[in-house]
Amino acid sequence: MILLTAHGTRDPAGAVVTERLAAMVRARGCGVRVAYADVRAPDVTTALRGMRGPAVVVPAFLAAGYHVRTDIPDQVAAGGHRAVTIAEPFGPAPELLDVVHQRLLAAGYRRGDEIVLAAAGSSDHRALSAVDIAVQALAERLAAPVRVGYAATARPSVAEAVAAAAATGRRVAVASWLLAPGLFQRKLERAGAEVVADPLGAHPNVADLVLRRYVEASRSAHAA
Repeated sequence: MILLTAHGTRDPAGAVVTERLAAMVRARGCGVRVAYADVRAPDVTTALRGMRGPAVVVPAFLAAGYHVRTDIPDQVAAGGHRAVTIAEPFGPAPELLDVVHQRLLAAGYRRGDEIVLAAAGSSDHRALSAVDIAVQALAERLAAPVRVGYAATARPSVAEAVAAAAATGRRVAVASWLLAPGLFQRKLERAGAEVVADPLGAHPNVADLVLRRYVEASRSAHAA
């Protein structure tokens, strides 16, 4: 059984995306329940107490920041479940870069636009390093420079990155390195760029990645 664990947001649209993603994984033949690391219920502890048999917690996070490294393991420990494996977070997986590229094109990106990859931000340098990898990967796909901007915590902010890009005199396109709608996506939309892509959302590639992380974690647990 997969316990798909998202960050959590007060925006109902964010929870809808998580549930749709879980439904897509179920359609691929795997049992899935949903939990949240923060803000929304159920948390990981509560969800695990209602589960029987082995469980794999798949963190629906784009980098291994505080929630992945601290909150989720603590909530797993508090759940008292004896057969739980925590998978790797999504990270800058190739499947996700494909989606970012698709969303950017769908939003109206044109060759020659200045590009900003907008991420959530973190105080954890390891999480920021994962964003740097995504920036480089997107730059390679587009054969163009890509700036980074953060919706919170880290600098430059998305608005600062957009302003710096706009100073070149060219159109600015913001690629969303976010999983779901919510406060951070709205910050992207208000940053002043001509083009703002949608977040990754409940895309087939994301569902495939959930399954890949589940399989990798299950194999690791069996080999231990």
